[in-house]
Amino acid sequence: MEGLTYAKSGVDIFREEKAVKRILKSIKFNRDGIGRYMGGHFAGLIDFGDTVLVLCTDGVGSKVMIANEMKKWDTIGIDCIAMNVNDCICVGAEPIAFVDYLAMEKTDPKITEEIGKGLEKGARMANVSIAGGETATLPDIINGFDLAGACLGYADKKKIILGDKIEEGDVVIGIESSGLHSNGYTLVRKIIEKENLSYDSPFPGGIYEGKSIGEVLLTPTKIYVREVLEVIKNTDVHGLAHITGGGVRNLLRLKKDIRIVLDNLPEPQPIFRFIQEMGKVSLKEMYQTFNMGVGFCIIVSKNLADDVLDILERFGDRADVIGYVEKGEGVHIPDKKLSYV
Repeated sequence: MEGLTYAKSGVDIFREEKAVKRILKSIKFNRDGIGRYMGGHFAGLIDFGDTVLVLCTDGVGSKVMIANEMKKWDTIGIDCIAMNVNDCICVGAEPIAFVDYLAMEKTDPKITEEIGKGLEKGARMANVSIAGGETATLPDIINGFDLAGACLGYADKKKIILGDKIEEGDVVIGIESSGLHSNGYTLVRKIIEKENLSYDSPFPGGIYEGKSIGEVLLTPTKIYVREVLEVIKNTDVHGLAHITGGGVRNLLRLKKDIRIVLDNLPEPQPIFRFIQEMGKVSLKEMYQTFNMGVGFCIIVSKNLADDVLDILERFGDRADVIGYVEKGEGVHIPDKKLSYV
């Protein structure tokens, strides 16, 4: 089998970027005063006087299809909360409320109850209120179901973090992910199908404590809210990035005209090696599709690195300085000879 890519499996991140630009090109209106859109990257900022409200939206993606295969729906609600609140904190905001949107081919009370359990757990972990939601039955559109949501946050207008303070000499601190999180599953599923693997099969090599392939793939997305808010409260943070679909290319959103060098990346968890080997996926493709073991990045001055690491350690996170900022452009991984611009 030729090496698979995210694009070959049906998701072209570069085409998506072009599509988003075309959407934005068509949107001209912005109201004045309260409610004025103020920009943002992972989440949008809305003028609310001395405060900014923050809105973002995301979904679980095709990870829900694996939940259906495994008949295990009690964790994907965590994923839905996580993908949103982790974006919200990237602008220095505290997430406070969440709404979900569940579209189903056929309403199934058992599935909705299990999804609700995950939403409840995720909300507690992120300390957000679930302020309602919407359920739609769409048999002519949906095959199975789709789960997405939106998050509301807030921040002091003077304390928003957009990456403009990032400068040469800053360091990048990476916090370990819990696994794939909720990205790249279209590619993963194609690999599983081509190799005729069963989601119920034990994960090879006797690792992951005897879990099946499906159980490993359903590991919930890590929620970084409490520790990142504590870091923001106690240190001067220059930039924050949620590493989702697009991998390390997510760092490109923070600021132009800087070069981020990742020279101390951790060894990715075995699930990533499994995907790469089974699908013959190139290393370049892996690092621009998956988080590769680093789910969130914090950029601060070098002299604050130890303070940040101490806070993260108190929350039980595995984290380290994984790189630094210099003049130039793009994201570079020198030991793997990879560059993204």
